[in-house]
Amino acid sequence: MGATALQIAFGPNVEALSANPEPNLLVAIVWTEEEDTPIDPASLQRVAVATRVLDRLNLPGGTVQTTLQGLARIHLEDVTYRDGFYTATPRAATEIQASEAEAVRLNELILTLVSGVAAKVERINDEVPRILRLNVADAGRFADLTATLCQLNVSQRDEVLQRLDVVERLDYVLGGLQESWNRIQELEENHASSGKAGTAEQSSRGTGVSRRDRATDLRNRIRVLQAELGEADPAERETVEMLRRIDREQLPLRVAAAARREAERLRVVPPASNDATEIRIYIDTLLRVPWNRSAECPNIELERARRLLDDEFVGIVEAKRRLLEVLAVARLRGDLRGPIPCITGPPAVGKRGIAATLARILDRPLTEIGLGGRGESQLAGMRRTRNGAQPGKLITALRDVGVRNPVYMLTAVDEIGLGNVEGDPIEALLEFLDTESRSAYVDRYLDIPIDLRDIFFVATAADFQRIPRSLRDHFIEIRIAGYTPEEKVELAARKYIPKLAAEHGLPPDVLQVPEKALLFLTRGYARDAGLGNLRRSIAALMRYLARCKAAGEAIPKTLTPELMEEVLGLPRYMSTAAEIAPEIGVVTGLAWTASGGELMFIESLKMPGSGRLIITGLLGDVMRESVNAAYSYVRSKAGALGIENSVFPDYDIHIHFPAGATPKDGPSAGAAVTLAIASSLADRPVRHDICMTGEVTLRGRVMEIGGVKEKTLAAYRAGLRKIILPRGNEKDLRDVPEDVLSGMQIHLVDHMDEVFDLALLDGKQRTEPRRRSGVGRGSVPARRRVAADKDG
Repeated sequence: MGATALQIAFGPNVEALSANPEPNLLVAIVWTEEEDTPIDPASLQRVAVATRVLDRLNLPGGTVQTTLQGLARIHLEDVTYRDGFYTATPRAATEIQASEAEAVRLNELILTLVSGVAAKVERINDEVPRILRLNVADAGRFADLTATLCQLNVSQRDEVLQRLDVVERLDYVLGGLQESWNRIQELEENHASSGKAGTAEQSSRGTGVSRRDRATDLRNRIRVLQAELGEADPAERETVEMLRRIDREQLPLRVAAAARREAERLRVVPPASNDATEIRIYIDTLLRVPWNRSAECPNIELERARRLLDDEFVGIVEAKRRLLEVLAVARLRGDLRGPIPCITGPPAVGKRGIAATLARILDRPLTEIGLGGRGESQLAGMRRTRNGAQPGKLITALRDVGVRNPVYMLTAVDEIGLGNVEGDPIEALLEFLDTESRSAYVDRYLDIPIDLRDIFFVATAADFQRIPRSLRDHFIEIRIAGYTPEEKVELAARKYIPKLAAEHGLPPDVLQVPEKALLFLTRGYARDAGLGNLRRSIAALMRYLARCKAAGEAIPKTLTPELMEEVLGLPRYMSTAAEIAPEIGVVTGLAWTASGGELMFIESLKMPGSGRLIITGLLGDVMRESVNAAYSYVRSKAGALGIENSVFPDYDIHIHFPAGATPKDGPSAGAAVTLAIASSLADRPVRHDICMTGEVTLRGRVMEIGGVKEKTLAAYRAGLRKIILPRGNEKDLRDVPEDVLSGMQIHLVDHMDEVFDLALLDGKQRTEPRRRSGVGRGSVPARRRVAADKDG
């Protein structure tokens, strides 16, 4: 209850204040109609108001000016008159609450009558209906406030005080307002009948009531008639219900004020108009944004985090270590406001799975938004002045998850701003992520600051270097290069086969899976860097088993290569002649792509001609320049390589990079291209069991390149165990898993002469082809072999 000023002149009351001068004195205020002194104490044993005396000021004439703060209803018992003033024993007065439906109905009727009465009675402020609408959450307090603001007389207000049943109290207030309206109607009718002729004459002269005032008066009358019939104005009902929702949500003061302001607008706009619809959507959005709702977050337990990461993921030791470092910093700081971990790597390596595991570690829900192709207004929202305005996706994701401290995943950060997008989405995302402005981020649609400091952000990208520089500063790169065949075998046996069997209605042990069969599966059908092909292949096998079981047919008991070929077709990755035996002019190179490391076969062919250099394979400018530099170097070393000088003007050289529909660029194929040209011109075969990467200068120096980890894993997955790398990349080998390095033979070189010694055989030094079916070592998709066979 609020505070009010009251002058006290009644003798016993003045005596009570004089006898108790201490500050914050608690007194009971009770009203009686008796005028005799002393008042009969028994008449005071009723419901009163417990109040605190905040201030007192003695005035001439024995009057005391006081400031009183109402506290609660109490019931006075054992009232006595002693020492010149009254004392009593207080007892708590328990209210009988109204049901929500009944309270809403009576509140709406009261508000409808208050609007009509306030329009006719000058002593009632025009703001009273609006004030009452903002205080409908507590029905009992609403009745008390109505009695006070609508200036019911003292006896009526005392009757309101005495009623502890909230429904009876609301009914009484409604009756009091109805009486006031009836008196207003009688006065208007008497006035109208006495001045009817004069009013008619004024109307004929055009000096009567204006059309606007007449319309307002009619609307007020309609509202009152609806209240008399027990029907509330639909706009009033909707406004009251909206205000009750706002009060129930316990929004921050600034947000609640904005929501109430919009709810008030509902009363003055047509219910079926676009404006009304826009207001409803805006208020609903405000109420659904988790301004105060938070997920309960226990302290970060690093041992539990390590255990969850190890249970969910095989390998990726470095990525798990760096994630634990991020969590350790968050635990020591006591918040999650440090740099944002950005999980980078090829598709299907588990980027989203890591974010989901982080959510489990932190006991928070996960929400995500894709940033590729989003415009500025899609991220930051559109202002409400524009048609079709809506909140930005950044806030929408937060609204949908329902708490203000989720794990928030930003996917495809490296694709933001690409393509024909509207505005500057990079700037919009910077506003969202910036640690300085995160405490008061403003979505353009909501136009109210929201605190984002308790959100744990995690991002994903295919290539960290493609992230715009201004955004890159906010992220920590955590790279996943891919999985080895052995890791895929473990994942398949431990996770995917039981999980996918259950998803297809099969028992987890429906199929015995030998390790050799899984290795055949990973090398023949799932040689990609990620786990997508592995998951799809296992799912196809489970569908086959489910069909057999549903049809009552015999289910295979063991996974065999024959069963895989029956269900999945021939292995996708097949051996080629170059992989089986040394061949002139064919070199196995290594390439980095957004999908991980891959093998790249480079073919060089010598044919009679006029010394032309032909380059095909959809190459970029850098790669073409690299081929030209390689050709010039080979010409300069012709004598050492045993190449006759007459070869260059009499023969054309054709350099081809297979997969011609795939764009290729970069200098890292220089060593492989140089070797291929030297092989074809010198008629010397290249070893089939070795692959290489490295940039070559005109002097033959082998320069360091990027993507060493991805390229090494690609060679390992393909079964190649010998790699030639630039010596400058020795430092990058620490990123390669130890179990992979232990099974590889790495040759570090400084010059192409070393490459020739390692990979270039003499003309007679050919090994017999090792005929193998199924999956070979270095490999290309089977469709390339079919195309080669067709070309004859």
